Amino acid sequence: MAGKVIVITGASDGIGRAAARRLHADGHEVVIVGRSPQKTQALADELGVEHHLADFADLDSVRALADDLAARHPKIDVLANNAGGVFGKHREVTRDGHETTFQVDYLAPFLLTQQLMPTLVASRATVINTSSLANRIFSRFDLDDLESERRYRPVRAYGNAKLAQVLFTKELERRYGGDGVTSTAFHPGAIATNFSAEHGSGMAGLYRWRLRDLVLQTPEQGASTLVFLAEGEPGVDYPTGEYYTKSRPARASRHAADVELARELWDRSVAMLQQEPAGR
Repeated sequence: MAGKVIVITGASDGIGRAAARRLHADGHEVVIVGRSPQKTQALADELGVEHHLADFADLDSVRALADDLAARHPKIDVLANNAGGVFGKHREVTRDGHETTFQVDYLAPFLLTQQLMPTLVASRATVINTSSLANRIFSRFDLDDLESERRYRPVRAYGNAKLAQVLFTKELERRYGGDGVTSTAFHPGAIATNFSAEHGSGMAGLYRWRLRDLVLQTPEQGASTLVFLAEGEPGVDYPTGEYYTKSRPARASRHAADVELARELWDRSVAMLQQEPAGR
């Protein structure tokens, strides 16, 4: 198996860290991206790999990350958009003016992918988006309320962002598949990490439970689908443009198949990123 250049965001912990370790062990050139300087540096030192720091709650940080990656890597075989999380009980807005869950889980990965598109096209790359079963069970998707201004609940905002990722996955394939860029999304499972441990997130009880390791999967188990998609040959080893669970195509929200919804979400996302918030 020929080694690939694989960029993984959210790589300093959880399934991102587990995937980075496995892919590095398998002989790939892994580039890790994390928010925590200490955790990201520790993993980079452990593996002897390149690392970048980025805060997805700051879009300028994402733009700087894209510039650095493009400058250092004329070829990127896989971009794994894995950073994300569920945030607190009360709706919060980033310095860019966007609801935090929407920005961190969807808009920032969308921006990173857009900024890297020339490199991804030249590399005939695959984009892997870490979604969640929440796209089907928690989402109440409304194009006119993408920022959850009217009906904010932590798990609903998370489900909507993860459905947006699946819609983005499918629209990316439609727009750039002819250029050789493929895209997939996947649900890693309920994983024993610090994910969603913030009080008020709606899932904190499970992730803080002292017996969680008995009922949740390990990060290594959760990373297995990401590794499968990253190492496989898109379109040969697996169908692209799909949503996966346990390395198999799975059922996403019924809205995921709505072509017009995906197209409109893409256009609105581009428009959002072209607007500078007041006070910046």
